[in-house]
Amino acid sequence: MNISIVGTGYVGLVTGTCFAETGNHVICVDIDKAKVETMRNGKVPIYEPDLDTIFERNLKAQRLTFTTHLKEAVEKTDIIFLALPTPPNEDGSADLSYVLKVADELGRLITSYKVVVNKSTVPVGTAEKVRAAIAANCKVEFDVVSNPEFLREGFAVDDFMKPDRVVIGTSSPRAKKVMEDLYKPFVRQGNPVYIMDERSAELTKYAANSFLATKISFMNEIANICETMGADVDMIRIGIGADQRIGKRFLFSGIGYGGSCFPKDVKALVQSSGEYQYDFKILKSVMQVNENQKHVIITKLKKHFKKLEGLKIALWGLAFKPDTDDIREAPALIIIDELLKQKVEVSAYDPAAMENVSKLYGSRIYFASDVYHALQDADALIIATEWSEFRTPDFAEIKKRMAKPIIFDGRNLYSTEQMQQEGFTYYSIGRKDVI
Repeated sequence: MNISIVGTGYVGLVTGTCFAETGNHVICVDIDKAKVETMRNGKVPIYEPDLDTIFERNLKAQRLTFTTHLKEAVEKTDIIFLALPTPPNEDGSADLSYVLKVADELGRLITSYKVVVNKSTVPVGTAEKVRAAIAANCKVEFDVVSNPEFLREGFAVDDFMKPDRVVIGTSSPRAKKVMEDLYKPFVRQGNPVYIMDERSAELTKYAANSFLATKISFMNEIANICETMGADVDMIRIGIGADQRIGKRFLFSGIGYGGSCFPKDVKALVQSSGEYQYDFKILKSVMQVNENQKHVIITKLKKHFKKLEGLKIALWGLAFKPDTDDIREAPALIIIDELLKQKVEVSAYDPAAMENVSKLYGSRIYFASDVYHALQDADALIIATEWSEFRTPDFAEIKKRMAKPIIFDGRNLYSTEQMQQEGFTYYSIGRKDVI
């Protein structure tokens, strides 16, 4: 099939590259000329495991091409995916200006039947708005489909190539057939393709992310009461995770969720619910709990040291989660801001996200070349992201490098028994302190 992807951000680039991998011819469109040129030269502009391999393969096979010209892409393709940003407005609602602007342009460019697919995460009713924007200037038949993505950063290629499910929102039999044929190579093992109306498909994405965010905030609340009641949140996680009705995933407590999806989508669902005069009380609490949780480590730090000014703190992890360089809404940024406000010297290390963070802070914090370099003469270590390389460090080397063997673990990477044996003062989330 001939496919165009409008927008080469995280979702657009992964989508286009994975469609090319199954033999489709894909044209990716972006208004950023420098970015397009970078991709034409074989460089992937985002960090995502395994993406560079299939990107290079399909670029060489000429199944994956890039352009700044929307007209060229529309003329050569039959399916047009919109993978455009929908950033939050000040009130939390999704900004659809990018999506609707392209829809308006498409109306002037489409001269034969096309299937226009909303891949962006959008509020309920967006398919209707896109259809109206295109129809205002279009004189031929077209269909608008909602096809939300369910990609996890760090696992996006695998998630796309082997999806748990594919959700397609359309009321058109013709568009339904096109989309089913497109996804056939990805669901050969029987993974379900769910066909539903456009509004239900749009709400499915918001509901999924909001439910997962709710699980995270719930477990963080459990962790907080564990600290007051003397219980162990890890034991509770194991106990309730064994219940198949609950499941084992998204039950790890920590310092809050971040990233480009959960914060934005929860806010957008609360806001759009308000537009229908519905007060989504649970999700408002989820947001408040998450915001509070990002400050838990600093509270523990202040309680231990009493005064933070003049300390040197090492920080392991900057990205909002491991296996990505994405720092949007990352808890580490909240921690850095508070430490700098308290006149603390910060020495940070992250395997992928340091370049992005350096654009925000410049020389105000120190970026170390490796995990142990970050620890030199540090009064304490804060762990903000659960990268694999942080899980089994050389604790003797840690103690040797640090001024004091004190760890504030925001991701519960180590057992309290091990930390006691190794001679560390150790604070974690929802477990007894080792002092």
